[in-house]
Amino acid sequence: MTVLEAEGLSFGYGDRPVLDGVSLTVESGAFLGLVGPNGSGKTTLLELLIGLRRPDSGRVRLFGSPPHDCADGERVGYVAQDTAGTGDAMPVTVAEAVRMGRYPRRLRGRFDAEDRRAVADAMERVGIADLAERRVGRLSGGQRQRVFIARALAAEADLLALDEPTVGVDAESRSAFYDLLDSLNDEGLTVVLVEHDVGVVTARASEVACLNRRLYFHGDPETFVETDALAEAYGTDHRVLAHGH
Repeated sequence: MTVLEAEGLSFGYGDRPVLDGVSLTVESGAFLGLVGPNGSGKTTLLELLIGLRRPDSGRVRLFGSPPHDCADGERVGYVAQDTAGTGDAMPVTVAEAVRMGRYPRRLRGRFDAEDRRAVADAMERVGIADLAERRVGRLSGGQRQRVFIARALAAEADLLALDEPTVGVDAESRSAFYDLLDSLNDEGLTVVLVEHDVGVVTARASEVACLNRRLYFHGDPETFVETDALAEAYGTDHRVLAHGH
């Protein structure tokens, strides 16, 4: 099943063009890494794909429908940039934060046993069940990221969209976080990840999309590292450094 489809997407902020004619397709079960230099349009593309912005031209389909008309919005779990650094503003416990993922499914009525099971299962899957009663503001950056992943899982999301989720997170927690993403993807969750570390993407993702205003490459990591797409997108002799995991 096609989860995301973009055709000829163009977008700009005022008179500053950010994306120009970007087209790509993401199938169910994929792990797509979006890479490119700062200001290349990675975050903007992610926001267009999940309906947080509307393109100036072109077309987006999310689960087969325009994102703003999609009746399955709860199927998308979104983790915004620097989420790990924003938990101080959340005066709630871990369990309460994860429970928010069930709200779209419970616009009316009270939480029931199914909701409680979904929340408990989500916390267990990401390894934070023992933190259920701890305040989010007292967690480390890596633990906070797991809270937001659990919230998406509690919503029974089929697509996880992440925008540089490990900014400000220590190296050990970053590695554990990407191990978690690998595991969730292996279970069938579709992942779209914006990441500045090209080495992480080529080591972890099943597909790479390299852009800088326009799309320079979309395909498997092995082919990507053999092309000149990275150097062309960055405008320099940029090389991929392998990460040992």
